[in-house]
Amino acid sequence: MSTLTATAEEPRTAPARPAYRVTGRRVLASEWAKLWSLRSTWITLGLGLLFLVAFGVISASRYKSGIDSGHIDRDFADSTAVSLSLFGTNFAQLALGVLGVLVTAGEYSTGMIRSTLAAVPRRLPVLWSKATVFGLVALVVGTVGGFVAFLIGSGIVSGTPAAMSLSHAGVLRSLLGAGLYLGLVGVIGAALGALLRSVAGGISVLVASLMLIPGLMSLLPSSWQDDISPYLPSNAGQSMFALTHDATSLSPGAGLLVFLCWTALTLAGAAYRLVRSDV
Repeated sequence: MSTLTATAEEPRTAPARPAYRVTGRRVLASEWAKLWSLRSTWITLGLGLLFLVAFGVISASRYKSGIDSGHIDRDFADSTAVSLSLFGTNFAQLALGVLGVLVTAGEYSTGMIRSTLAAVPRRLPVLWSKATVFGLVALVVGTVGGFVAFLIGSGIVSGTPAAMSLSHAGVLRSLLGAGLYLGLVGVIGAALGALLRSVAGGISVLVASLMLIPGLMSLLPSSWQDDISPYLPSNAGQSMFALTHDATSLSPGAGLLVFLCWTALTLAGAAYRLVRSDV
């Protein structure tokens, strides 16, 4: 007679899944990876660097040719190696600001923002990470470009009244201020993209704020211009890296403070809409 013995089967346990937590470092790493995975990042950063260096070299070369010929333009009469080398800042700010808009508004146009916010439900860390990552990249590009343009430009204007070296008073402060200004422009661009959620809208507001509105200030009475113009974003930012100042411009410290206020205001608007509105 055979007997059946029941053997107790060992319970099967599912393999433990690794626990992943959303941390600030991981959100930063993801935004860093997304930034460099786009071809537009490399192209636009290259254009920003090219504008900064090329226009600085062209400006210095034009000054040198004017000095050699004895017919220098009045606009270049009081130029220095710093002002000539940083002539391309106005063009570089457009490239970096536009890329900042694309970093955030581009995800809304493609719908990728839904996946991003599904992975980071608290939302605000996404905005801080995007602004931090791109702001640091724009800061490095602007600083490197400013120093390269100055080193080349100062060699071109050597032996002229505009000649300066890194050891001259205010030169390092101006070059670092230009890099910081371009970094903050990148942050403002990213904030505008998150605030308006439109590439075209963000770029339009950026260009109007940095270039159109300062030009339209000439239509106002002169007394209003003196009271308002120094506090516009572009004018306050330019005072950060200007080598000399007068009664109509802010000091470097005051210009930095005003520009930081504009940056914080734009980021606050972007944060409010990100928290309060659906995607």
